[in-house]
Amino acid sequence: MGVGVHQHLEGHSCSASSFLGLVTSRAAPSGATAFDVWGTSGVNLYIIHNGEVLKIPSCVPKWPLDCKVEVVVTMDQPSAEVNEDKVRISYYKDNGRTPMAKALLHLTCVEISLDADTNRSGTVQRRAKNKKNWTWGPEGKGAILLVNCDRDEPQDKMDNEDKKLESFLDRRDMSLMILTTRGPEDIFEDHQLVLHVSASDADKVGVFHAQGKRKKLSQHTHVLGHGKSSYVVEPSCDEEEHHFYVEGLAFPDIGFSGLVTFHATLLEATAKALPEAPIFNDTVVFRVAPWIMTPNTLQPITVYVCSIKGNADFVVEISKLSKKAGCRLIICPEAENRGDRWIQDEMEIGYTQAPHKSFPVVFDSPRKRELDGFPYKAVLGPDFGYVTRKAEGKGNSVSTLDSFGNLEVSPPVTVRGKEYPLGRVIIGSALPMPHGDKMVKVVRDFLYAQEVQSPIELYSAWLLVGHVDEFMCFVPASDRKGFRLLLASPSRCYKLLKEKEQEGYGDAMMFDGLGKDDKEISITAILADKSLRSINEYCQKCIDWNRDLLKEELELEEEDIIDIPQLFTRSSYSPSKAVAYFPDIVNMLVLGKYLGIPKPFGPIIHEQCCLEEEVRRLLEPLGLSCTFIDDYETYHKDLGEVHCGTNVRRKAFSFKWWNMTP
Repeated sequence: MGVGVHQHLEGHSCSASSFLGLVTSRAAPSGATAFDVWGTSGVNLYIIHNGEVLKIPSCVPKWPLDCKVEVVVTMDQPSAEVNEDKVRISYYKDNGRTPMAKALLHLTCVEISLDADTNRSGTVQRRAKNKKNWTWGPEGKGAILLVNCDRDEPQDKMDNEDKKLESFLDRRDMSLMILTTRGPEDIFEDHQLVLHVSASDADKVGVFHAQGKRKKLSQHTHVLGHGKSSYVVEPSCDEEEHHFYVEGLAFPDIGFSGLVTFHATLLEATAKALPEAPIFNDTVVFRVAPWIMTPNTLQPITVYVCSIKGNADFVVEISKLSKKAGCRLIICPEAENRGDRWIQDEMEIGYTQAPHKSFPVVFDSPRKRELDGFPYKAVLGPDFGYVTRKAEGKGNSVSTLDSFGNLEVSPPVTVRGKEYPLGRVIIGSALPMPHGDKMVKVVRDFLYAQEVQSPIELYSAWLLVGHVDEFMCFVPASDRKGFRLLLASPSRCYKLLKEKEQEGYGDAMMFDGLGKDDKEISITAILADKSLRSINEYCQKCIDWNRDLLKEELELEEEDIIDIPQLFTRSSYSPSKAVAYFPDIVNMLVLGKYLGIPKPFGPIIHEQCCLEEEVRRLLEPLGLSCTFIDDYETYHKDLGEVHCGTNVRRKAFSFKWWNMTP
């Protein structure tokens, strides 16, 4: 804040609440050995000598002319006129009382301050200190910027894709930045004030200058961003404050930390043949708010499901469950989904947040199926943002790993003393081998760049579809860490079936009640199937690999994990890959305490499916309500389940992301 003077004993400007250091020995006449200093009433004078700071006047009448002695000049208020205040240095020889020479410095104090919401209270802080640095944590400082990626007015684009400000609703998504200019009008007429960002940041932010006293929409001019990196601020005798509204154009990503630096620089005209010289700069740093995922432990708000031919009963069951949980239900009609039922794979709904505003943001996956376009056309809207990453070019071919059934997030955890208050993103990949499949690089880079939900990569490529939601799920719990990790467990399923056989129910049939006699198989036959046993022993090893990794990366104990009975079988498409043998129980819809679980069609014992009974025994003591939904024909046979066919928008974390330390 303020304008500094670079000349030592001649010059014309200084700053409100800023200082000017005068090295008196450099301008002293030959033979001078001491000096004194005097200033007009608008000036504060200090002497720095031997590490001490003394205010003038002091008990010392004269000071030795020594390079270690410095005069500091400060001014608290902008000047009313040019050269209004003065500082005089008188030089003396030996012990002489009459000065042998005098130097007079004319001062004009000008206030220039670039301010934003640096203490994250929701309002702009004036004349804040340390605006050049952005720091994390509850004591951290630094302004925050939202990516203005929603669509507040009916149009074909997101709000930040053009250079227009269409409504005050749009402006509310932006962060206010105020440039204060106070001082004599003549100074601003003779100097040029420029607001600017680096050329590399010019495509990361957009800035609108709100002009006029009433600041109508028509008076908001686009001045920075979309390639434009500098703007000359014209002085106005009517306005000491210039209001700028700043929007983000891009989320943090590879090559972009999210930090954007704004400068207000005062330029002084020099000789005619030379360009202007910068004589002062004030700086403020913003960080673009990240995209944040929401885990199953957060309150559900809206449930999405596709309506397709043959799934009317499924949609009815999801509707009933949503109503129980107090959620709004949005049904994507067949005209929009074009037969693509996998709405979990198409998108992930998270949010972005600044101190003054937050809103949900849908992340559109790079998968190219019939639902492609639905998030942009139907989900993007007022206070509902949109982001995507396109996999283009060599090495960016899309696979099933890039669908967002392969993108989950844990509840908050503390790992070896480090807190993850927003949880950790979880994605599935191949084993760490040179040619192993991974989620496409542009998506992985984006997820890592958000910083606040440090990703974990699991091994999911042992499955044909390869999604982490095929073998794991988080459910809320009121004790321990506030959740349980559910893991599909072939060994737990074999143990259960063996117990039932030993109890005399070996003839009970798997897939009983499905209405397909050719599918029915007894418990004894399942236990005797060596090929089925072999693939499930392999699957259990793969799940155990992930179990150990999750225990380490989320600092879980065995008591935090519940093994859910599940069997897998070889895929007919690729015998080296696995698919669920019966509907995949952990691939469930979690709506608070209400769980929508794929109906497994297990052996009926005492008029009860023994698999359903076991799942209830494991989960209902946690206060969870289990509803088993028949998805066999419409989802399971096409290698998906309830979770794959639904999507949920959840309430944002109460914890503010900027209060953490990544």
